[in-house]
Amino acid sequence: MQLPKDINEYLRARASELAERILQTYPPLHGVDDIASPLIGQLLRKPFPAQTLAMMGAVKRWNEARGAAVIAECGTGKTLISLGAVHVHSDRKPFTALAMVPPQLVEKWAREAFLTLPRVRVFFIDGLRTPTSSIGHAGVNEVRLRNGRIVREGLRTTLTELRQRKTARTARHRWDSICGLSALFIVGRERGKLSYFWRHAYRLARCGRYQGSVVNADTGCPIYLGEDGERVLSADFKKAKLNEILGSLNGEESAKARRALYSALWQADGTKVRRFAPVDFIGRYMPEFFDYAIADEVHELKGDTAQGNALGTLAGCAQRTVVLTGTLLGGYADEVFNILFRLEPAKMVKEGFEHGEAGVRAFTETYGLLEKITVIEPADNACSDGRITKRIRRRPGASPLLFGRFLMSLGAFISLEDISEALPPYREEVVSVEMDTPLRDAYKKLEEDIKKALQEHRRNPSVMSVALNALLLYPDRPFALGDLYGYEYDPETQKRERFLIAETPNLNESHVYAKERRLVEEVKSELRRGRRCQIYAVYTKKRDVTCRLERILTSEGIRVALLTTDVPPESREAWYERQLRAGVQAVICHPKLVQTGLDLIDFPTILFYETGYSIYVLRQASRRSWRIGQRLPVKVKFLHYAETMQESCLRLMGKKLLVSLAMEGKFSSEGLQSINDDDILMAMARELVTEKGIGERADAVWATLQKKQDDVIGTRKPEDVEAAAEQTVSEMPLIEPTVTPVDQWSARRSAMDSSRRRGSRRSTSATPDEQLALF
Repeated sequence: MQLPKDINEYLRARASELAERILQTYPPLHGVDDIASPLIGQLLRKPFPAQTLAMMGAVKRWNEARGAAVIAECGTGKTLISLGAVHVHSDRKPFTALAMVPPQLVEKWAREAFLTLPRVRVFFIDGLRTPTSSIGHAGVNEVRLRNGRIVREGLRTTLTELRQRKTARTARHRWDSICGLSALFIVGRERGKLSYFWRHAYRLARCGRYQGSVVNADTGCPIYLGEDGERVLSADFKKAKLNEILGSLNGEESAKARRALYSALWQADGTKVRRFAPVDFIGRYMPEFFDYAIADEVHELKGDTAQGNALGTLAGCAQRTVVLTGTLLGGYADEVFNILFRLEPAKMVKEGFEHGEAGVRAFTETYGLLEKITVIEPADNACSDGRITKRIRRRPGASPLLFGRFLMSLGAFISLEDISEALPPYREEVVSVEMDTPLRDAYKKLEEDIKKALQEHRRNPSVMSVALNALLLYPDRPFALGDLYGYEYDPETQKRERFLIAETPNLNESHVYAKERRLVEEVKSELRRGRRCQIYAVYTKKRDVTCRLERILTSEGIRVALLTTDVPPESREAWYERQLRAGVQAVICHPKLVQTGLDLIDFPTILFYETGYSIYVLRQASRRSWRIGQRLPVKVKFLHYAETMQESCLRLMGKKLLVSLAMEGKFSSEGLQSINDDDILMAMARELVTEKGIGERADAVWATLQKKQDDVIGTRKPEDVEAAAEQTVSEMPLIEPTVTPVDQWSARRSAMDSSRRRGSRRSTSATPDEQLALF
């Protein structure tokens, strides 16, 4: 018998035996051959076999523990699985469930509940009892499904009223006598954690050695934060809460040491309206009211924040808890620490971990990857010792033991290949565009200046962030960008000093550049086939690109709408419905505005005019149209300028996707040599300075990624996709391909907006500073 050459050959040869051994050692709670509960047949929608397995797995997990997780990719029906599991586990008894979801998914969850559960009443928790604005809703309001839309009608009450038992034995028994049916309470994540207002707490020294400086009210000394011990100024107090750990003075070893003490640099603002977070109220006064708690997109609750703490409150006050996510682990082991502690605190304590920074450090040392950096500075003279600085930071990586010890028993996993037969073809394509000559010359000059700045200021985060984002943005907006500045800490002045990175050349703003012309061609080509387009661009705010695209497409006679942060998250689904009724053909927005939850089935073509460098946002936003219920083939195209930072960024993200999918066990080990511990921004900086990757095209990397997706998911060949697309489009009603005059479309949009404004006395529009941007 020939011995295997490496571990890969051994695994391929013994794959069947290893699989049988794993199943014998770790049998699933509910197998493929096990009989599902007959209560699943009572659901108003019939789940797919993979969804049924996940439902029964969650139900049997609840029979053993209080917490469960459904870890499923985008479009696999996590909402249906969670609602079905609650229905089966309740065993025909009326239940109360509380779902904390992203604000843009509140109405979607209500609609899904009505279409899934039989005889259920749905309520929105709009606040404790005081409305947050003149047009806001207050208290707990019942909603119903009318002609496919969610309307508030029926029972109206408050949380303070629900907690009272009055003549009943408990508040829950009183509610059962009032409601009589199963009830689902839905609260938006932003509204559920909405607590008291706060303000910064610091002082300005009026005398003494620190006169005029920002000092900590607890010590009377200046505040030093960060790894380099930078001195905090008044301008550093922005929207985030700051705090200081009091110990030795500014890291001086000669100072008297003391026990570390947490000092908050913020406090409650007593001058504003006092508020009480609804979720905190439920956890304090209604601990036995809810049978089930559901937390959607739980990966966004991983931090030690108000929203993350709300998850712990839900898990503590409900009898059973289920969390839903598509990416529970984002690359770092400690990202799942807080989630596990909130779902299974007893198990975490039994494993020897404690809550807090010490527990996170121990958890990362056990299941993650830490890097220890030691910097030895030479001695100033023969009589002094050299200075040794040690720093420990986390690196991407997670041990397989983390999956076996915690995640395997906690979650039900579903991937798209489990339900691929119910989905239409999905294709991704990279579109490379050559720059115009003036733009190419200006870009090369800017690139050389930035390369010199990166070499002079190595590892300076401000240079990497500002300069590399400028290289991503400049080809799409080669005008009015201004000079680029970076900041560097000066030990002598103990302040951050500003320096010039590069000057950006200004080109003609009225000219329509090559990438913009290609975008117009792509949109018109898709509209001739009767396919609406969703366009993504990541640069907004003062360096806005979306308004320019809207103006260019509108001048070509295309009915286009622009989604911004002026539209609240809970109103974005209704906003899309209004635009579709008005006859929109293309929508432009930042991908973060629609990355979670929204189903853009009416837009089968997705065009990334800009991608940014967040892999998570790209993966989420690209799957908005490829959902259950989509009948048309889905096309996703990534536009970029050739031989620019846009191509480097897209190529690096393609490699990262290959690696991440391989690490998930979906692909072969090909591509694992591309693994490195740097993020996308650091990798782009290295490529720019070392000129590594020159000549390697992004479309080749993404073609490899598409081929491997086809092998795993089982999508059809390109010729079959085109044939299916033509056949499906011919069977579907097409949108009107005729061009609408610009003034007519603008008048229609204005009339629609004015009629919507007449329905409310005050708008909740966001300020321009709230626009999403990368820098």
